Amino acid sequence: MKIAIATDHNGELIKKEIIKYLESKNYNIVDLSPSNTPVDDYSDYAFLVGNAVSKDDVDLGVLLCGTGIGMSIAANKVKGIRCARVSNINEASLCKEHNNANIIALSTKININDLIKILDIFINTKFSNEERHLRRINKITKFEEGEYNV
Repeated sequence: MKIAIATDHNGELIKKEIIKYLESKNYNIVDLSPSNTPVDDYSDYAFLVGNAVSKDDVDLGVLLCGTGIGMSIAANKVKGIRCARVSNINEASLCKEHNNANIIALSTKININDLIKILDIFINTKFSNEERHLRRINKITKFEEGEYNV
């Protein structure tokens, strides 16, 4: 599995620990924020990861910033992205099982051990393929393409 990861200046050290962990699990990691500055913009990294996922250059994306909120908002502007801002293992499971999330946005304020647990759940949870979840995701896709209105 190929996973893109990026952070703003808030998550450089945590990102390195996460990459080391994921590589130890034999995931192919693409670091889309190899260097950060104190004035970088999270949105740039969210768009890079979003584009990599939407173009199928990678299977999943991981975004890190102070809260994870800005990253998730920006990533969800990329067509085809379903980015979930997640703060616990239950949300990590449900965002994949019900929403087929393809990017996870995390706060750098969560301790590294919990982040790793959250990532393990996110990566390894499968989409349920239940009709109700497919129907809802299809509505989102059609809305995104201008083919569905409420």
